[in-house]
Amino acid sequence: MTSPLTKMNQNPKEMETQVSEEDVEELIKSLPKTHWLGSNECQLIQYQGFWCEDFLIRNTIMFQYNFIARDTDILITSLPKTGTTWLKSLLYAVVNRHNTPITQSTLLDHNPHHLIPGLEFDNHTKGSNHLDQLSDPRLLSTHLPYASLPQNIRSSKTKILHITRNPSDMLVSQYYFAMTVKKKLNEDFKPPQFEQFFDEFCEGRFFYGPYFENVLEYWNISIEQPEKVLFLKYEQLKANPTHHLKRLAEFIGMPFSTQEETDGVVNDIIELCSFKNIKELEVNKSGTTLNNIIDTKTFFRKGEVGDWTNHFTPLMVEKMDQLMQDRLKGTSLSFDFLP
Repeated sequence: MTSPLTKMNQNPKEMETQVSEEDVEELIKSLPKTHWLGSNECQLIQYQGFWCEDFLIRNTIMFQYNFIARDTDILITSLPKTGTTWLKSLLYAVVNRHNTPITQSTLLDHNPHHLIPGLEFDNHTKGSNHLDQLSDPRLLSTHLPYASLPQNIRSSKTKILHITRNPSDMLVSQYYFAMTVKKKLNEDFKPPQFEQFFDEFCEGRFFYGPYFENVLEYWNISIEQPEKVLFLKYEQLKANPTHHLKRLAEFIGMPFSTQEETDGVVNDIIELCSFKNIKELEVNKSGTTLNNIIDTKTFFRKGEVGDWTNHFTPLMVEKMDQLMQDRLKGTSLSFDFLP
């Protein structure tokens, strides 16, 4: 007989209202696993078609069962290293601009990940979740694919902001990020060559990947339900931040007034949240975040468009081009690879 959790793994739409920690442990034992990059330092577990790091899988499953969405929630979705930190800064500044002067923003002394929690990093055991105590609108984030979000998020009026980035720049950024984190956790960790990292990505073994399947889910929903999902591209946001920040504000129901635009509020938020400014804040040069696993400074490397050209070989460029043609065929989604 197929257990409810096994059925849910096969079909995310089949959600049960109750789940025990024993059920979760039993499910995890049955899931496909792989040692990512051939290293014992990181085990990936395949769940509902995507790959999740082993230390996050329990929280992820409990989140799916126990999280209760509110219509006023605003949820950032993204794959890692696609602009999540930047979008968190912008969203927080927009939502709180009437509460605190921008020159005194909480962003000046708090890392964006402290202000907008990642749902996979939270404890979702019933009775222990502090998210219930947050006031509206709750600002939250996740890396999960759309189909794996709790049903009550998908069926509620929760607004979803999705940000993506061209896969080549994302891949380079993720390589340096992941290697730095693994080295911190284990000084004896020997980073693989970038080529091996690239090959794993192309084969679909990647955090919350396969990459294109995850992105295309949100792209398609943004077209089908534009009132539900706002799809943002890192490169376009960087090229024209004013336009896209105003889109964001309108989407969440907090548009900038004519007076605010005249007073320069939009530009002030853009400057406050710029990569250069956020990176240089003392709070983002020291300390840790995400359950004390990651040094805050690790989130800020270059923030450039086109850095992939310094890392890809001609063969890798050719392979990525072919992969994109295969995965994006028949869709209207495209990426910008250069400034």
